[in-house]
Amino acid sequence: MTLLSRTPINTLAVIGNHMPRQCGIATYTTDLCTAVEQAFTNTEVFVLAMNDCAEGYAYPERVRFTLDQHDALAYRSAADNINLSNADVVCLQHEYGIFGGNADGDLFDLLRNLRAPLVTTLHTILRDPEPEQRRVLNELAQLSDRLVVMSERGATFLREIYAVDANKIDVIPHGIPDVPFLDASFHKDQFHAEGKQVLLTFGLLSRNKGIEHVIKAMPSILVHHPDVVYFVLGATHPHVLQHEGEAYRTSLKDLAHKLGVADRVIFYDRFVSIERLIEFIGAADIYITPYLNPAQIVSGTLAYTVGAGKAIISTPYWYAEELLADGRGVLVPFAHAEAIARSVHELLGNDAARHAMRKQAYLLGRSMLWPQVATRYMETFQRARAEHRLSERVRVRRQGVEQRGVELPAINIAHLRRMTDDTGMFQHAVMAMPNLNEGYTTDDNARALIAAVKLDELSQPEAAALTTRYMAFLWYAFNPLAGRFRNFMCYSRHWLEKIGSEDSHARALWALGFTLNRSTREDLIGVASELFTRALPAALTFTHPRPCAFALLGLHEYLQRFANDQFAQRARAMLTAGLMAHYAANRADDWRWFGPELTYDNAILPHALLLSGSALDQSDMRDMGLEALTWLVAQQLDAAGHFVPVGCHGFAQRGGAMARYDQQPLEAHAMVLATLDAWQITGDPVWRTQAHRAFAWFLGDNDLGLALYDPTTGGCYDGLLVDRVNQNQGAESTLAYLLARLELGRVTEASSPLHLATELVVFARKVVPLPLPPPLPPLPLPLPQRSKKQRLDGAQ
Repeated sequence: MTLLSRTPINTLAVIGNHMPRQCGIATYTTDLCTAVEQAFTNTEVFVLAMNDCAEGYAYPERVRFTLDQHDALAYRSAADNINLSNADVVCLQHEYGIFGGNADGDLFDLLRNLRAPLVTTLHTILRDPEPEQRRVLNELAQLSDRLVVMSERGATFLREIYAVDANKIDVIPHGIPDVPFLDASFHKDQFHAEGKQVLLTFGLLSRNKGIEHVIKAMPSILVHHPDVVYFVLGATHPHVLQHEGEAYRTSLKDLAHKLGVADRVIFYDRFVSIERLIEFIGAADIYITPYLNPAQIVSGTLAYTVGAGKAIISTPYWYAEELLADGRGVLVPFAHAEAIARSVHELLGNDAARHAMRKQAYLLGRSMLWPQVATRYMETFQRARAEHRLSERVRVRRQGVEQRGVELPAINIAHLRRMTDDTGMFQHAVMAMPNLNEGYTTDDNARALIAAVKLDELSQPEAAALTTRYMAFLWYAFNPLAGRFRNFMCYSRHWLEKIGSEDSHARALWALGFTLNRSTREDLIGVASELFTRALPAALTFTHPRPCAFALLGLHEYLQRFANDQFAQRARAMLTAGLMAHYAANRADDWRWFGPELTYDNAILPHALLLSGSALDQSDMRDMGLEALTWLVAQQLDAAGHFVPVGCHGFAQRGGAMARYDQQPLEAHAMVLATLDAWQITGDPVWRTQAHRAFAWFLGDNDLGLALYDPTTGGCYDGLLVDRVNQNQGAESTLAYLLARLELGRVTEASSPLHLATELVVFARKVVPLPLPPPLPPLPLPLPQRSKKQRLDGAQ
């Protein structure tokens, strides 16, 4: 599977200038967005456009946000806008001067607060930067997940001058439109240039363009080629227009009159569409870029004309030296009219050489077409997402979490109440609002019952009422004809199935057993006892390890209170025997697990054996649980020392790599519960450390340094994605956090920060691969199947 298919980009945010603003960055940004939209129709593209004037521009719908470049206070709120848009990647088009502050310093208030991966395209890379310019580019490089440059020289400068890691740099050529390889005569009639040889320079006019040197060359050119005309296409740059008006254009016209070539130098004072520009380029026999600044790392006009297969004469600025190498153009010295005239004469006088140059340029341009460039950008975006957890911004966030330590937040049940109506707890949320369309599940109401019973133990207000509501839901969920719980119920209170999943049935058993053991309310105990008795027999038909483990957790709780229940004892024996058999069948040196893959709620499996083995005083069962839990901890511990639950996009197959994302709160919750019980059973403090480490995942000690628990709502985000949190706060996630928080508080009575980094080395020594112990003793065989009546009666 390719990176392209693994990491889809659903939403792309682009920061930069955008047409109808007239500048090269605006044109590039507009063309890039269009190319991505056309090549990747499932990707939504929106733009945050920089404004350089108070009145702004009549932007198209694609421009969702605007930002006044000089409004320093607005940069932070712009980051909030992008974060709320749920962008998968942010692409910054950087050019000195289009952002506010000294050397664009205001921009960093925006970038530092972005949550999504950042890909920055550098349109200028200075060889001899001023100190502030160097600082800006260095910080851009630190904050960006990937850097895009459009020339090999740009990549070299980043490595050698700015010490940027080469692995962070992608060279993607300047995009160009796809135009056919035509004879220049095809378009000349549109410009009344039939029978003439056309020289062309286009772009926004400013004094660094060097057009005066081409005009100075015209008298010499006309001596040998009297049919030559020189087209100068482009409006004056808006910023130049503000400061000096049309002084430069006027000086060029005056020079043409003075030299007697005014009728051969034709000015088109306009900013044309891409379609019209292609026609101008098509009509040119020779394109000339007489720029005066050697430190130009990219030129869109030069890229366009190379792609159109034009004969080109250029001064040797950096981009021209690279693009026109190997016979793709002619380089002349800066400000050298004689050299320009000589080169024009040689090209117009040698059709074979001119057409060979055109062909070389056109062939190179095939790799610069916008569809290919869009694909290259998408690969960069996906790589940025995949590598975001290693970025500088994430490192700084994680460092802050480690320095602060991890405290247990105050208990907050506001979101639990918000997600519960008079029927039960809703399954999903839109942000922090219940999603009524998705209805309810037995899974979530079983978890909610456990949480409510724990809250009732703490004398939390409203806990008693919530406990009654969740128990009533389970009573209604049970289908007495099938002896099974239903799981999915729509908002109109209609069941969507007659029998739910084995997981949901077993989770309900866990909740009922927990209620029977921990609640002091006789009304609840009576209902729970009836349901537990009627629902337990079905669990003995389950074969998958996970529902068996859930049922064992329920049986463990139940037998704490009703230790002499012979049927419950036999049920525990059957389920533990099956779980041990699964482990024995799959266990190997490199795979200490109950099946061929790790999926979800993984720690529940060793947790069930650990509790059962301890209660039964069976050391082999307990040790098997500890061995599997120790191995699981090692799989889910990052080298940096934080908890990394197996990702749900692929999970982990034996012999394969573990999926990193999306990381689910359910997994952290299961690990907290299992390791806390391991600590209580063994007395080994490393398990307490691991419980805190797994809980710290909720609070930001994770791959991205982002908290999943939201103290403002009391809810928990639905998962850690490759580059951000899932903004929804559903029942499963919120209950996973709340249950872990309640149990950790009950067991550890923690009141001060636990600095995880100080305990990392101690714990790491505990998770090295364990040697295989002696052969396992014979496992007890499953009990023979009994009739439903025998199971209910607990017959001999």
